Amino acid sequence: MGTHVRDLAEATPVTRDRYIDLLRVLSLGTVVLGHWLMAAVTTDGVGNLLAVVPELQLLTWVLQVMPVFFFVGGFSHALSYRSLLRRSPEDSTGSVYPSFLRARLQRLLRPTMVFVLVWGVAALVVQLLGGGGGLTGVTLRLVTQPLWFIGIYLAMVAFTPALLKLHDRLGWGAFAALAGAAVTVDLLRFAAGVPYVEFLNFAFVWLAVHQLGFLRADGRIRRPALLAGTGLVAAVALVALGPYPLSMVGMPGEKISNMAPPTLALLGHGLWLVGAVELLRAPGSRLVAVPRVWRAVVAANGVAMTAFLWHLTAMLGVYGAMLALGLPLPEPATGAWWAQAPVRMTVAAAVTAVLVAAFRTFERPARVAPSRGSGGAGAVAAIGVTLALLGVLGLSMVGYAGLLEGHTALLIAVHVSAPAAVAMALGGWLLVERAGR
Repeated sequence: MGTHVRDLAEATPVTRDRYIDLLRVLSLGTVVLGHWLMAAVTTDGVGNLLAVVPELQLLTWVLQVMPVFFFVGGFSHALSYRSLLRRSPEDSTGSVYPSFLRARLQRLLRPTMVFVLVWGVAALVVQLLGGGGGLTGVTLRLVTQPLWFIGIYLAMVAFTPALLKLHDRLGWGAFAALAGAAVTVDLLRFAAGVPYVEFLNFAFVWLAVHQLGFLRADGRIRRPALLAGTGLVAAVALVALGPYPLSMVGMPGEKISNMAPPTLALLGHGLWLVGAVELLRAPGSRLVAVPRVWRAVVAANGVAMTAFLWHLTAMLGVYGAMLALGLPLPEPATGAWWAQAPVRMTVAAAVTAVLVAAFRTFERPARVAPSRGSGGAGAVAAIGVTLALLGVLGLSMVGYAGLLEGHTALLIAVHVSAPAAVAMALGGWLLVERAGR
């Protein structure tokens, strides 16, 4: 593994933007650490530290870094799609689209499908044996929740060709159109009381952040301080004067969440974070130019998705072991709880490392060249990514608890069960793989 990483690091082209790779690693790492810190598990159940200590919600203005990951995704998707277009023998978007989807989704969906199937089998066995109560039941419900991020990312990949074409034509105007649509949605939601319209902002807010990645790829974010300042002022004003909560992550029991569905406040937060990381671009680039640092970034990028998928499993496993061994679980936010936190997180990191070692092989990418497929292959790929998106989102909502009871969750306008969600996700992935070959 060490030799392989060293070879990859040394083979990195001088033209590669290493700072983008650093941002990808740091953003996912921050999410993992945030989840480990926020989990407040007691013998009574699983809570949220931010609900216990509301003052800590201000930290989400720095630690809610999913906008950075989606921004990095936009940058990478633009470069990948344009590269495939240049290499296409027919210069045809019909032949490039399925290859693009397969290339971008291999390292995303392969480890995700393994995670989904392993947990599906485990959940079935546990419930057939009569388990599924207490922390086990909570775990079966919680471990799939981070899959919402995979679903949103799938949508970003699927819409990249169309939105990149719009970007090439309008530049900042394409971002403004998506941001304007997000403004309209929140006005209809809060001022006019239009029901269900808020769910459109799952697309408009996150795709607007993704569009910033296109602008970054073309070197068009020239005034990051203005971007950061505008976003921060907008977010502060919206939270102070509007109906938006302080926390930039979802909180249990709150009537309005900035995350689900996304709001204008979260879009402002995204602008401020993107501007902030761009302001740090020069020192960050110097840091990642250090060979030892770059090797660490290469190694982390190679297992980042696997670590993200399994980090909640590791954390909840640590708490389960503590309960089984009769170790004390202090009340959240007490002195004893804070003293124990570094130990819990260190053990969770070690368990995650073991899981990564077991499953990292599924994250290894394969080289993908432009296919010579027809427009039919493009249609198959589009159907596939749509099914995968809906399946992953559905599973993030329904979880594996109540598997034998036929538990369902409402996805858009349809009730979906865990087996149906898994079937959609797996079938969609196989369609994308077939179309892109």
